[in-house]
Amino acid sequence: MNDGLHSADFFGWIMQQAALLRAGQLAEIDQEHLAEEIEDMGRSLQRELVNRLTVLFLHLLKWQFQPGYQGNSWRYTIEEQREQLKDTLADNPSLKQKLPESIERAYKYARTGAAKKTGLPKSTFPENCPWSFEQALDDGFLPV
Repeated sequence: MNDGLHSADFFGWIMQQAALLRAGQLAEIDQEHLAEEIEDMGRSLQRELVNRLTVLFLHLLKWQFQPGYQGNSWRYTIEEQREQLKDTLADNPSLKQKLPESIERAYKYARTGAAKKTGLPKSTFPENCPWSFEQALDDGFLPV
Protein backbone atom coordinates (compact mmCIF):
# COMPACT_ATOMS: atom_id res chain seq x y z
CA MET A 1 0.00 0.00 0.00
CA ASN A 2 1.17 3.56 -0.72
CA ASP A 3 4.19 2.21 -2.62
CA GLY A 4 3.74 4.84 -5.30
CA LEU A 5 3.60 7.73 -2.84
CA HIS A 6 6.58 6.32 -0.90
CA SER A 7 8.64 6.32 -4.10
CA ALA A 8 7.28 9.48 -5.72
CA ASP A 9 6.94 11.85 -2.76
CA PHE A 10 8.75 10.65 0.33
CA PHE A 11 7.88 13.73 2.40
CA GLY A 12 4.21 13.41 1.46
CA TRP A 13 4.31 9.73 2.37
CA ILE A 14 5.87 10.50 5.77
CA MET A 15 3.21 13.12 6.53
CA GLN A 16 0.49 10.70 5.46
CA GLN A 17 1.87 7.92 7.68
CA ALA A 18 2.12 10.28 10.67
CA ALA A 19 -1.48 11.42 10.15
CA LEU A 20 -2.68 7.82 9.92
CA LEU A 21 -0.83 6.92 13.12
CA ARG A 22 -2.26 9.89 14.98
CA ALA A 23 -5.76 9.07 13.75
CA GLY A 24 -5.38 5.47 14.90
CA GLN A 25 -5.94 4.18 11.38
CA LEU A 26 -3.40 1.42 11.77
CA ALA A 27 -4.92 -0.77 9.06
CA GLU A 28 -4.15 1.98 6.53
CA ILE A 29 -0.47 2.29 7.43
CA ASP A 30 2.20 1.21 4.96
CA GLN A 31 3.69 -1.19 7.52
CA GLU A 32 6.55 -2.63 5.47
CA HIS A 33 7.94 0.71 4.30
CA LEU A 34 7.38 2.32 7.70
CA ALA A 35 9.31 -0.46 9.43
CA GLU A 36 12.15 -0.08 6.90
CA GLU A 37 12.28 3.67 7.44
CA ILE A 38 12.37 3.31 11.21
CA GLU A 39 15.24 0.81 10.94
CA ASP A 40 17.03 3.18 8.57
CA MET A 41 16.71 5.95 11.17
CA GLY A 42 18.52 3.70 13.64
CA ARG A 43 21.29 3.00 11.12
CA SER A 44 21.54 6.72 10.46
CA LEU A 45 22.06 7.40 14.16
CA GLN A 46 24.83 4.81 14.27
CA ARG A 47 26.45 6.38 11.18
CA GLU A 48 26.37 9.73 12.98
CA LEU A 49 28.09 8.12 15.96
CA VAL A 50 30.77 6.63 13.71
CA ASN A 51 31.25 9.92 11.84
CA ARG A 52 31.68 11.94 15.03
CA LEU A 53 34.07 9.37 16.47
CA THR A 54 36.04 9.42 13.20
CA VAL A 55 36.48 13.20 13.34
CA LEU A 56 37.45 13.04 17.01
CA PHE A 57 39.97 10.24 16.50
CA LEU A 58 41.40 11.90 13.39
CA HIS A 59 42.10 15.11 15.29
CA LEU A 60 43.48 13.26 18.31
CA LEU A 61 45.87 11.43 15.97
CA LYS A 62 46.92 14.65 14.27
CA TRP A 63 47.36 16.27 17.69
CA GLN A 64 49.61 13.45 18.86
CA PHE A 65 51.64 12.89 15.70
CA GLN A 66 51.96 16.48 14.45
CA PRO A 67 52.64 18.47 17.61
CA GLY A 68 54.13 21.34 15.61
CA TYR A 69 50.73 22.00 14.02
CA GLN A 70 48.61 21.94 17.18
CA GLY A 71 46.34 24.91 17.35
CA ASN A 72 43.01 26.32 18.40
CA SER A 73 41.23 24.93 15.33
CA TRP A 74 42.15 21.34 16.17
CA ARG A 75 41.39 21.93 19.86
CA TYR A 76 37.97 23.37 18.97
CA THR A 77 37.17 20.42 16.70
CA ILE A 78 38.12 17.96 19.44
CA GLU A 79 35.98 19.81 22.00
CA GLU A 80 33.03 20.09 19.60
CA GLN A 81 33.07 16.40 18.70
CA ARG A 82 33.24 15.43 22.36
CA GLU A 83 30.20 17.57 23.14
CA GLN A 84 28.28 16.29 20.12
CA LEU A 85 29.08 12.68 21.04
CA LYS A 86 27.95 13.22 24.61
CA ASP A 87 24.70 14.77 23.37
CA THR A 88 24.11 12.01 20.83
CA LEU A 89 24.57 9.31 23.46
CA ALA A 90 22.45 11.19 26.02
CA ASP A 91 19.65 11.46 23.48
CA ASN A 92 20.06 7.84 22.34
CA PRO A 93 21.38 5.77 25.28
CA SER A 94 20.83 2.48 23.41
CA LEU A 95 23.60 3.51 21.00
CA LYS A 96 26.08 2.73 23.79
CA GLN A 97 25.67 -0.96 22.94
CA LYS A 98 27.05 -0.13 19.47
CA LEU A 99 30.17 1.61 20.82
CA PRO A 100 32.68 -1.24 20.41
CA GLU A 101 31.96 -1.78 16.71
CA SER A 102 31.51 1.96 16.10
CA ILE A 103 34.87 2.74 17.69
CA GLU A 104 36.56 0.05 15.62
CA ARG A 105 35.09 1.35 12.36
CA ALA A 106 35.69 5.00 13.23
CA TYR A 107 39.31 4.44 14.20
CA LYS A 108 39.96 2.57 10.95
CA TYR A 109 38.60 5.56 9.01
CA ALA A 110 40.49 8.04 11.20
CA ARG A 111 43.78 6.22 10.78
CA THR A 112 43.43 6.28 6.99
CA GLY A 113 42.36 9.93 7.11
CA ALA A 114 45.27 10.88 9.36
CA ALA A 115 47.73 9.36 6.90
CA LYS A 116 46.15 11.29 4.03
CA LYS A 117 45.94 14.59 5.89
CA THR A 118 49.36 14.50 7.50
CA GLY A 119 51.32 12.89 4.69
CA LEU A 120 52.77 10.47 7.23
CA PRO A 121 52.78 6.76 6.43
CA LYS A 122 49.74 4.90 7.72
CA SER A 123 52.10 2.67 9.70
CA THR A 124 52.97 5.74 11.82
CA PHE A 125 49.61 5.45 13.55
CA PRO A 126 48.70 2.61 15.92
CA GLU A 127 46.74 -0.18 14.22
CA ASN A 128 44.13 -0.18 16.99
CA CYS A 129 42.63 2.77 18.81
CA PRO A 130 45.13 3.70 21.53
CA TRP A 131 42.54 5.40 23.74
CA SER A 132 39.58 4.15 25.68
CA PHE A 133 36.25 5.73 24.85
CA GLU A 134 36.20 7.43 28.25
CA GLN A 135 39.69 8.84 27.66
CA ALA A 136 38.81 10.11 24.18
CA LEU A 137 35.75 11.91 25.61
CA ASP A 138 37.61 13.32 28.62
CA ASP A 139 37.71 17.12 28.28
CA GLY A 140 41.11 17.23 29.99
CA PHE A 141 42.73 14.67 27.68
CA LEU A 142 44.98 15.49 24.75
CA PRO A 143 47.45 12.81 23.63
CA VAL A 144 51.18 13.45 23.76
